[in-house]
Amino acid sequence: QVQLVESGGGLVQAGGSLRLSCVASGLTFSSYAVGWLRQAPGKEREFVARIRSSGTTFYADSVKGRFTISRDSALNTAYLQMNSLKPEDTAVYYCAADRAGSTIVTGGPAYWGQGTQVTVSP
Repeated sequence: QVQLVESGGGLVQAGGSLRLSCVASGLTFSSYAVGWLRQAPGKEREFVARIRSSGTTFYADSVKGRFTISRDSALNTAYLQMNSLKPEDTAVYYCAADRAGSTIVTGGPAYWGQGTQVTVSP
């Protein structure tokens, strides 16, 4: 059974930083693309960042230059370092995994985590 477990969310002031973690189990982590999506209240879920098994990264324009995605295959863990946070970054952040990295960008990955809340105060 595949599980993705996120942690690291919380409340932070605008301009601050948070690091999210996603621990994967039940899959061959090194063979999967991993990414992050988010959903703000009343809004559609949106793509944030993705890292392929090769290490190639891709970001939404709204977070480019502020967020960094990384992975440690030895720990079966992906990370999202979020700097210069803005109130509009407030959302539930979901970890996602799929063999096809494109499905993470389009919002249809095979596996999802339960989400972690990030709240950025003005």
